[in-house]
Amino acid sequence: MSPEPPHSPEAVSLRRALAELAGSPGELLIRRWNWKSALLSSLFRGGLFFGVNLSAGSSAALAAMIAEFLYRSATAGFYGALTQSLRKVTPAWHGALAALILLPTAGHTVELLIHWLRGTPKLFESIAASVGFTLISTLFHLHAMRRGVFVTGAEGRSLLWDFRALPQVLLSFLGWLPRQLGRAIRRRYLLV
Repeated sequence: MSPEPPHSPEAVSLRRALAELAGSPGELLIRRWNWKSALLSSLFRGGLFFGVNLSAGSSAALAAMIAEFLYRSATAGFYGALTQSLRKVTPAWHGALAALILLPTAGHTVELLIHWLRGTPKLFESIAASVGFTLISTLFHLHAMRRGVFVTGAEGRSLLWDFRALPQVLLSFLGWLPRQLGRAIRRRYLLV
């Protein structure tokens, strides 16, 4: 039941992954709509908007939560499908960089418009918290999806399997940054 290794034999270049997305967006973004991303993102982000807006009153917080929940229910599956497509990109940092540019640009532009139109009281605080959450969650989901967790479709497993694999994937993710920093320091001192 352990997650798959980080490097699959189906690795692709960023150029190829983006060409596949552009060439068949319906296939990759609609048919492969990631219901796990839609469910989890809607719950977490709805709670985030509720918490940020609670100081404006419970009615305002509830309205912001519902607006965000509905928006993410409709769109997070597309973003999850995009992330799932980028998980096979090598080198991995190419996929991560593309996701960190594409997802916030697409998702938060519309999110800002929705909450501005509906009058979310803590608009900029909410969007800033949501962008911060996106940056971290995008890197985490890429890491998890490279290990077969939170993947949908023919390659996916049950949500229960994903939750069982989550502690191991989370520990792996938390160890990733120190490993990267250690490698950078070793390279610097070995090359200097």
